[in-house]
Amino acid sequence: MAEFEATRGMPADSMIVFGIASDLEVMDRWIPQGLSVHGSGPGIVEADGPLVPGSGKHEGLLRTSEEQLRVEWGGRDHPGYAGWLQVADTADGASEVTLHISLLDEPDSGERAGKVRTLLDRSLDQLAEEVRLRVDDGSL
Repeated sequence: MAEFEATRGMPADSMIVFGIASDLEVMDRWIPQGLSVHGSGPGIVEADGPLVPGSGKHEGLLRTSEEQLRVEWGGRDHPGYAGWLQVADTADGASEVTLHISLLDEPDSGERAGKVRTLLDRSLDQLAEEVRLRVDDGSL
């Protein structure tokens, strides 16, 4: 089993960041490019795109906890995939996000592992940009 994790500072407090990160309506803006996630029932999401194994849509589970500032997910039809996102406050009204992915059938080193780490970093960069745009726009 391979475990991948990345952390990134965010330009807003934890509640704002959690609100954006856990919002299914804007999630496609910060998750890896080409991946699309849509709610399909309470706690259930469908994912599709080039990063999803096989073809067609795959069903997953999604749980958010505002009290813990945490989002957790897993592949319902691919139990070897799971992840979580944790938001924490830092100094001066900013926060930090940790993004963690577990892949049962993937090595934790080599080219594919490098690609996963790059996807995590890009996703956090895109989330930070989404937060910055929302804060600068004053739409929060």
